[in-house]
Amino acid sequence: MLIPATLGASNPSSTQPAMPKQSAGILLYRIARGAVQVFLVHPGGPFWAKKDEGAWSIPKGEFASGEDALGAAKREFQEETGTAISGEFEPLKPVKQASGKIVYPWAVEGDIDASAIRSNTFSIEMPKGSGKIRTFPEVDRAAWFDLHEARVKILKGQLGLLEEFEKSVAHRKS
Repeated sequence: MLIPATLGASNPSSTQPAMPKQSAGILLYRIARGAVQVFLVHPGGPFWAKKDEGAWSIPKGEFASGEDALGAAKREFQEETGTAISGEFEPLKPVKQASGKIVYPWAVEGDIDASAIRSNTFSIEMPKGSGKIRTFPEVDRAAWFDLHEARVKILKGQLGLLEEFEKSVAHRKS
């Protein structure tokens, strides 16, 4: 899916408001013990350290205007898990998170060892104003969830993609 170049473009001299940020991600799923399970990741860093319910996400990341969104989703999946992803990707309806960010998701069937993920890292000053830079994994853990539990774990802004997944993919697989 190519996203129009104007979606993320902003011109400081323009009177039009800046367009929302955009991310692309992969909703990996599998059939285990006769039930559909989805693969979610938990964000790393101090803000998310003690959050669980409503904190998990599909592996995703921002992409530039005019960049191939599916290519970006595959790249972000590999950066956040350490594993390249392939298969038959089925586009799901984009969802808009509370921040205004639009997430373009694809569902794909596959399997990955959640305990073996290796995420890229980010650095922040902590505590703020201290001059001390600390590094954290972008994703600190991953897990497989049945759809009921995934609804509790996933960010509210991504709940719609689970619902879309159930309508378009999961009912055909279970």
